Amino acid sequence: YGVGTVVVAHFDEPLADRATAERRLRVSTEPAVEGSWYWIDDQNAHWRPRDYLQSGSRVTVEALLYGVRLGDDLYGQEDTRTSFTIGPSHISIADDTTKQVVVYENGTVVRTMPTSMGMGGSETVNGQTISFWTQPGIYTVMDKANPVIMDSSTYGLPINSRLGYKESIAYATRISTDGIYLHQLDSTVWAQGNTNVSHGCLNLNGDNARWFYEFSNPGDVVEIRNTGGAPLEVWQNGDWSVSWDQWQVGSALR
Repeated sequence: YGVGTVVVAHFDEPLADRATAERRLRVSTEPAVEGSWYWIDDQNAHWRPRDYLQSGSRVTVEALLYGVRLGDDLYGQEDTRTSFTIGPSHISIADDTTKQVVVYENGTVVRTMPTSMGMGGSETVNGQTISFWTQPGIYTVMDKANPVIMDSSTYGLPINSRLGYKESIAYATRISTDGIYLHQLDSTVWAQGNTNVSHGCLNLNGDNARWFYEFSNPGDVVEIRNTGGAPLEVWQNGDWSVSWDQWQVGSALR
């Protein structure tokens, strides 16, 4: 796992008593760090430290919920525990000023990759406004697939519309819940490093997309700077885009 790893607690039912649940959700790290829970809604809480975790940190997560009353007629079914170790520090900075993605491992630049990001602007389809910006903010790697089917109709843009598409895309590393990837797209190599032409993803050439795909781990940090559009939100995988003061306010124990 990467240094930007966030712990997610999901409950199958909405909780009437989030404070009791949070008291029973425990995250410990070696070395110890300051961290806090933030409730996205009544069913989902995220935990993150104030600062990125150190490489080599050992993280232990416990949900001690068996028999605990969490609301009217709602009780925890079991206790669970897991541990994992944080790997090397992988932090990538994608800057729209230079249209380059600079990748750092343990503070040292290991690769610089030309990219083409979101073309900007928006399209209104059936009353829904669809943005084509790559939103600024601090993302983390969520997962990856090779290939992945990218279908614009999944977010309201019909395949047969002016900007619609459905394609099989190679070496796709996902960084947001609403479908932002770093991925291979040979047809935009001419634009990579100089012009933004994508629907929001970060296009890379084949060599760079494959390298980044193989290099990346869940929780690795990808920071996007100097782009237009609205700032990244928590529900989009923007946990690290929230200031620490705001994050603490999201705890049910505040």
